[in-house]
Amino acid sequence: MVDQNAIYTFTKRGVFYFSRRVPKPLQPRFDKPRIVTCLHTRSPTQARKSASVLSAQLEMVWAQMRLESVLRRIPGSTASQRTQATTASESGVRLSEAGDLYRRLKGGGKGKGFKAYTDRHLGYVVDCLGDAVIGDLKRSDAGRFRDFLIAKKLTTSSIKRVFATVRAAVNLTISEHGLHCTNPFSGTFIPEVGTKTVRPPIPSSVIQSVQNTCLEIDDDKRLLIALISDTGLRLAEALGLTKTDLKLHATVPHIDLQPHPWRSLKTASSIRTVPLVGASLLAAKRLAEATRGRLLFPTYATMTDVNANSASATLNKWLRSRLPEGCVIHSFRHSLRDRLRAAECPADIVDAIGGWTTQGVGHKYGAGYSLEVKLRWLKLIELQHPSMVKR
Repeated sequence: MVDQNAIYTFTKRGVFYFSRRVPKPLQPRFDKPRIVTCLHTRSPTQARKSASVLSAQLEMVWAQMRLESVLRRIPGSTASQRTQATTASESGVRLSEAGDLYRRLKGGGKGKGFKAYTDRHLGYVVDCLGDAVIGDLKRSDAGRFRDFLIAKKLTTSSIKRVFATVRAAVNLTISEHGLHCTNPFSGTFIPEVGTKTVRPPIPSSVIQSVQNTCLEIDDDKRLLIALISDTGLRLAEALGLTKTDLKLHATVPHIDLQPHPWRSLKTASSIRTVPLVGASLLAAKRLAEATRGRLLFPTYATMTDVNANSASATLNKWLRSRLPEGCVIHSFRHSLRDRLRAAECPADIVDAIGGWTTQGVGHKYGAGYSLEVKLRWLKLIELQHPSMVKR
């Protein structure tokens, strides 16, 4: 009998078998009207999974057979076209598998952030198109996906980021599996939609006030804010720091920002040295004195991961009444760029301090700017406050 708990299966002496009838129009191309095969398992759960896979593969084969029948009836259809359609479709590689492959091959050492946004982006396309076979997708499907994202009220920049992830995953899958199909997500037109959120910079007077308050309270959360305020570090970069990353006894006290197993860095240019000045220097000294373990911020970091989302929520809640509307913890990083720009600091030096990628081939060569050069510009924007007097 067919087991109702495991579709298209029946048991024989306790072992599950798969059984499914061939569609009538296709039966002449098979020896028997029903496909039956042993699943080699006594587990209902495993039988259900195996039967589901076999059923999906059969549906794909049957769909391809129907497609071949249609192509044979179209005047001018070539053997090459029929072969390409067969190869791409019969491979059976689905969007979910493309996502798994992309995360496995591209996600090494990139941390939870990479997985989070790839899961989100690739989840969108499966929600819209279903777990489709890549070789069966058409350009019109990409357009339908674009419209799906527009309906979700995503802005143009967000839609482009989603498409970039999906396009990269599909490209990788086509290459790795040798599929004879084009990427339907390439070249999709994306109109200007939505309003991009532009976060205002934090005025220097407000930064100075927040720095004073942070240094007065003098706990790890406030010292984290002070550390970021004059270095422009990303929150996750700061959270992953160790005590030995602080080079306080060097000729130029600085942070040696390197990737760690528990916290990767966003780009290659994020690996950098950042001089410590003003509130950031004072905060670094106090953190070094107070830290007993290896990590500077054990509340939000472990030897396996950093919880930037939790830290961001906590810090932004405290900052909400102290910063202009629309400003958050990340605004300190944007504001550092504005402060350096106001001091007429060259853009490539600003990039070197903040770890932004500088455009142009020539910037990839050489050792980059020295700590002394970066220090000279940071000293120009250093803010004065009472805590700079030795306690």
